[in-house]
Amino acid sequence: MKLVSRFTEKHPDLFTFLASEDVHPHDRFLARSVLRLIPMRVTPNEITTVRIAATPYVLYLIMQGYFTFGAIMFLLVAFTDAMDGSLARTRNQITRFGMLYDPLADKLLIGSMVLLVVFQNFNYWLGIALLGLEIIFILSALVASVTFHTVKSANRWGKIKMIAQVMAVFLTLIALVSNTPYLLTAAAWIFGLAIGFAVISLFTQGV
Repeated sequence: MKLVSRFTEKHPDLFTFLASEDVHPHDRFLARSVLRLIPMRVTPNEITTVRIAATPYVLYLIMQGYFTFGAIMFLLVAFTDAMDGSLARTRNQITRFGMLYDPLADKLLIGSMVLLVVFQNFNYWLGIALLGLEIIFILSALVASVTFHTVKSANRWGKIKMIAQVMAVFLTLIALVSNTPYLLTAAAWIFGLAIGFAVISLFTQGV
């Protein structure tokens, strides 16, 4: 806790509430359902931090071959991506920290899963394309932050890409559990769609 407090004191600009973005329909749906269960004292930044901290546990489950439990945990951790953004917009708690580390947390989760499941079950070039694009997104966000002092956030194409990646990873894990080849084929096609959305996001200045 002291480490977090020191980081907050050193970078207060990262935790200053910014003007709220437009609230999307799915934000309102989550606000009326899941987000109602989240206490007011819980912040979107804390949910983002939990996603980062939980990623190694998900990877451990997959590495140990617990694909069923790993798939469930992966979905739960990935769902926090929708939760923190919607929570920030509906409670007017948008911060530069969230705008910077929320997409970074996504890339940590997806990039790690690509290394674990894609390279082992699909063509290497698919894994290279997926991982390479995520690295490009991270580098572009760092350049924008350091050079131009701006924070790049995910646009609609980046969010669709994330949804496609989550679906594809989940299908892959289910295929490994059930030994169902056609699910792997479906996952490969969805990964391909994710690459397409990633390219569009890249050229529309998203992350």
